[in-house]
Amino acid sequence: MKSGTLATLVAFASCAATTGVAFAQVKPETLVKQRQSAMTLQGKYFGPLAAMAGGKAPYDAAVVARNATYLDLLGKMAWDGFDPGTSGEKSRALPEIYKEPAKFKEAADKFQVEIGKLVVASKSGNESAAKNAIGDIGKACSACHDDFRSK
Repeated sequence: MKSGTLATLVAFASCAATTGVAFAQVKPETLVKQRQSAMTLQGKYFGPLAAMAGGKAPYDAAVVARNATYLDLLGKMAWDGFDPGTSGEKSRALPEIYKEPAKFKEAADKFQVEIGKLVVASKSGNESAAKNAIGDIGKACSACHDDFRSK
């Protein structure tokens, strides 16, 4: 192996190790803020969709497509903020998140699957399918909040 290649690999490994250590040292309150921020944004972009699905706002395919794309990204951001080290932090997260991690992961996965269905429906131009997908996302949100979030 050439010395330049070896030096590059050593530098890369060193950076990767440092990054892993830095991530592992994220403060619990920062993780809580991360997940709360992601969920706040999810609500911001889901609200107009729910209004459209419920007939309270006119259907706008462009807004549905844009918000579905945003939700697809935001729907992935909150979950690593539920590190067990955050269980003592002030939030509305119930202890069941950490007592029943498989059930919590199942709820998070269900949410992501439902968002994926909306993304597909929004690209198809099928208003009825998009509205049904929006309703299913709402049900996934509610189910998770019922089991894992204090009122």
